[in-house]
Amino acid sequence: MANRLAHETSPYLLQHADNPVDWWPWSAEAFEEARRRGVPVLLSVGYASCHWCHVMAHESFEDQETADRLNEHFVSVKVDREERPDVDAVYMEAVQAATGQGGWPMTVFLTPDAEPFYFGTYFPPEPRHGMPSFKQVLEGVRQAWTDRPDEVAEVAGKIVRDLAGREISYGDSQAPGEQELSQALLGLTREYDPQRGGFGGAPKFPPSMVIEFLLRHHARTGAEGALQMARDTCERMARGGIYDQLGGGFARYSVDRDWIVPHFEKMLYDNALLCRVYAHLWRATGSELARRVALETADFMVRELRTEQGGFASALDADSDDGAGRHVEGAYYAWTPGQLKDVLGEEDAELAARHFGVTEEGTFEHGSSVLQLPQQDGLFDAARIESIRSRLLRARDGRPAPGRDDKVVAAWNGLAIAALAETGAYFDRPDLVDAALAAADLLVRLHLDDQARIARTSKDGQVGANAGVLEDYADVAEGFLALASVTGEGVWLEFAGFLLDHVLTRFVDAGSGSLYDTAADAEQLIRRPQDPTDNAVPSGWTAAAGALLGYAAHTGSEPHRAAAERALGVVKALGPRVPRFIGWGLAAAEALLDGPREVAVVGTGPDDGAAKELHRTALLGTAPGAVVAFGSAGSDEFPLLAGRPLVDGEPAAYVCRGFTCDAPTTDPTRLRDALSG
Repeated sequence: MANRLAHETSPYLLQHADNPVDWWPWSAEAFEEARRRGVPVLLSVGYASCHWCHVMAHESFEDQETADRLNEHFVSVKVDREERPDVDAVYMEAVQAATGQGGWPMTVFLTPDAEPFYFGTYFPPEPRHGMPSFKQVLEGVRQAWTDRPDEVAEVAGKIVRDLAGREISYGDSQAPGEQELSQALLGLTREYDPQRGGFGGAPKFPPSMVIEFLLRHHARTGAEGALQMARDTCERMARGGIYDQLGGGFARYSVDRDWIVPHFEKMLYDNALLCRVYAHLWRATGSELARRVALETADFMVRELRTEQGGFASALDADSDDGAGRHVEGAYYAWTPGQLKDVLGEEDAELAARHFGVTEEGTFEHGSSVLQLPQQDGLFDAARIESIRSRLLRARDGRPAPGRDDKVVAAWNGLAIAALAETGAYFDRPDLVDAALAAADLLVRLHLDDQARIARTSKDGQVGANAGVLEDYADVAEGFLALASVTGEGVWLEFAGFLLDHVLTRFVDAGSGSLYDTAADAEQLIRRPQDPTDNAVPSGWTAAAGALLGYAAHTGSEPHRAAAERALGVVKALGPRVPRFIGWGLAAAEALLDGPREVAVVGTGPDDGAAKELHRTALLGTAPGAVVAFGSAGSDEFPLLAGRPLVDGEPAAYVCRGFTCDAPTTDPTRLRDALSG
């Protein structure tokens, strides 16, 4: 019999709807039930494509004996961290403070007042590797709750007080300058892995936001070391197993330092960020590898993540059926030499094994290998390799596919809109721009209410009940600003302005200029979450700073620019110390130091070929954070177009800072030079 989760829209919660556990969604009613019964709350947090969430579900939450204990002694609450990032952030902070580590599934025991008192992540069904079993944990918590209630209350109260005292040390109220950005670059150089690319050891995550900073820093200063770190890291990832050599797109992270074996889940946000990074790398270097990966990643998102309504689904699972009825991580992606031979025949299988690094011993599990591209391009006949790749992809399409989390997350769709709009514009792929427009239209129609407040998620055309958080407002505004620059449609600038007005009025602390992850009028948790550091995606704080700065460049709005500068004060404090974890803030600071530059391109109408060439040239400029307005002379579509006439009747481009412009040019080459240094 289905539990309460059967009425939810979250794919993750629905995965647990048939558990024998009497689950509740996060709600006031769940905590009131715990208060009425006098029992603690088990909070279990995860997400639909989480491998270890699936493991714990199969081992414990589908087990009747475990469920009976939970139902008798606890009120069990299941949360999708992607729907409620605020709940996840607050309790993950407590888990990390108490245990020194975090992850999902996250397992937290709470009082009926939502105060945490015991923490963990995955617990096995039997004691293992020094970990207690989940049943032992449940019994220990039950005994403590029953026999030592005063001790439990004291621990919970102390944790809440400690969390309340963890307000962000804002640092300087001024944005970082040249010195801080140089120190951040030096810090990244020290942590850089010159043999393998990337930063730090295993597990190794794609450093998308840091690469964006490195590309912008090189564009502004000419620092070759910054470009080399960006270029080499991108090449290593693109040639590694973390990149899907058949279907395009990136897995979540590499479990090793060499980018060989990924954790196979494929997230929308990673692919959106990396698509944009590779497009920007191509823009800076002309790299054919960067061009191919940007386009293949964009095509992957459209082909495999686009929903019927025009938005983009959150993720593909790491696990899939291995053909023998077992749910196995990586089964969809890995190959043995025998499987290559079955598809390709002996001669082409031998070539494929050499080209893609498939060995008899295997690079993954059970003698299978994750496809890589270890050989340099040009060693094998390109047409033959493409034929092999196509045949392997067709054969893989016949395997049981990983599950898809069809939930549309506003913030991640904002990142995808920016990536697809720019990639489509750079490579003359109007279909990608159309996909970005369709996703943006879905967000406006479904996620925005009549006051431009944004809902966090939707699924199957039904909007979710959870309010948007700061990253939703900021990343969607970023996507709309990119779309405005690419399409020349000022309505997207207007929508970005509506969202950023909410940031100014509901998320910014009026005294310090710091930002909170939830709005002032949002549900009150035990702590109002606030974190300026990047994780898998740009923090809401730094994403907001970048979007505010871009909007100010488009409109000349002093309040938006001032808010961006104040928000970037935290980058001045953290950038030199932890540059790997505030890359998006460093990238926004590069834009601020550069101006950012404002480009107005005016023409005679929509069919003006010379104006279109100037427009594309402007979009391909590498000046950090530059904004582009495109339209007919005399148009009021963008503030930047006001007072910018044709030059001797010819289309012209104006390059400005603070709405003060250099002499206009009608020559694309001169415009390119003006935006490349």
